[in-house]
Amino acid sequence: MSRPILLVTGGSRGIGAATCRLAAQRGFDVAVNYRTDADAAAAVVRSCEGAGARAIAVAGDVARDADIAALFAAVDRGLGRLTHLVNNAGIVGRASRIDAADPATIRAVIDLNVTGALLVAREAVKRISTRNGGAGGAIVNVSSGAATLGSPGDFVWYAASKGAVDTMTMGLAKELAGEGVRVNAVAPGLISTEIHNTTGDPTREARLAPTVPIGRAGSADEVAETILFLLSPAASYVTGAILRVAGGR
Repeated sequence: MSRPILLVTGGSRGIGAATCRLAAQRGFDVAVNYRTDADAAAAVVRSCEGAGARAIAVAGDVARDADIAALFAAVDRGLGRLTHLVNNAGIVGRASRIDAADPATIRAVIDLNVTGALLVAREAVKRISTRNGGAGGAIVNVSSGAATLGSPGDFVWYAASKGAVDTMTMGLAKELAGEGVRVNAVAPGLISTEIHNTTGDPTREARLAPTVPIGRAGSADEVAETILFLLSPAASYVTGAILRVAGGR
């Protein structure tokens, strides 16, 4: 029996990398998308191969149409027809109030987190949907607890982008339910990854951890476990769900 084929955008670090590694252990072949860090992506590929999976690393900025097309073409050639997608690539920008934010940062966040995610889903559906000759499968979008918290004083634009991801998840779930494609989202809260280093506030994780009811930041592996559940047959009756992984926050 052939293994399912999974693409993880932003798969070289953080939640994406943890998802790639766990997916390989759970029987998926894996395409690891990355934007700039080829060494990190190669390390994830080696880990996946060590778990018995076929794995490839594919460079591409999913805020760029041409890169998205090239990414999917590379997966087609390197692994075969896609069956699963984790729409994970995303950025936050430097933390600030809205009146101090750089317009270019806001545009970059929306371009990647919203438009990029939609265009990636578009290409995935062409391959996964039974209407398009696919075998069916699942899509998991990586949202954020910020979508309901709003991230005041940090990055309201990022929270807004993840609110759009939630809406996209619900709409696609209904649109594709009759075509063998389940679409769900995870909404991580405060997770210990290097993304905090991009906000300009290196103390952010330690500062916010006491506000989490569980009392700590989560790990990328904990989020990956939830993603793999949603990708798996164990979630066969789950679509349109936004599953919060936020320690009660």
